[in-house]
Amino acid sequence: MRELDTLAIKAKSDQRIMEQFIEQNEFYIIKCASKFTHRYITKSDDEWSIALLAFHQAVESYVPEKGSFFSFAELVIRRRLIDYGKGKEKFISEISVDPNIFDTEPEDEADDLAIKLALADQISKDNTSDMKTEIEDLNIRFQSYGFSFFDLTKSSPKAGKTKKSCAKVINYILRNPVLTKELKETKLLPLKVIEKNVQVPRKIIERHRKYIIAAIEILSGEYPHLAEYMQYIREENDE
Repeated sequence: MRELDTLAIKAKSDQRIMEQFIEQNEFYIIKCASKFTHRYITKSDDEWSIALLAFHQAVESYVPEKGSFFSFAELVIRRRLIDYGKGKEKFISEISVDPNIFDTEPEDEADDLAIKLALADQISKDNTSDMKTEIEDLNIRFQSYGFSFFDLTKSSPKAGKTKKSCAKVINYILRNPVLTKELKETKLLPLKVIEKNVQVPRKIIERHRKYIIAAIEILSGEYPHLAEYMQYIREENDE
């Protein structure tokens, strides 16, 4: 197995290696996108975002049996760009991703990735969509916490019990404006206060830190479209 293929496999289970791997191969991603579109692609083009997500998908789903990683990645990028091209031929007036998809219980990371790509693919087809605007604004906010919108697939809870635990933490902070303000100012979760007042293990809070912070930012801000994807948190609050 080539060293590059081995690195791709390691990146699948290590976020730090994943980020480095993607950064090291940005030129390759641009080259694949440019080759397909027959024009030079820059990071300001929609095709760059589509190709970048496709490369991430390729890493997540790569296995040695699929041949060399670069060949597999190019195939995935090509397929995503073809889908994107087909979508541009239509006028899409609203986001068609069903919010209920975020309330499912994914059995593995591949399902999480499918959700992320379904959303990203859809918003890329309508540059004026409110959803796209919300995500772009949140990405700026999330950067101050040290993560991005698409990092959430790694830190989002999978099991129903864990989702409820995270919801309790989120609702507790949202019900306390002082804590919400403290979080946004310090960029840190008040772990001691949460542990004292919410019966949720510290390891769960730390493991899903990004998700908890993201939910608080979304539900305490002006993000009505994304807030719909977190309906279960509101329902937990009503119980």
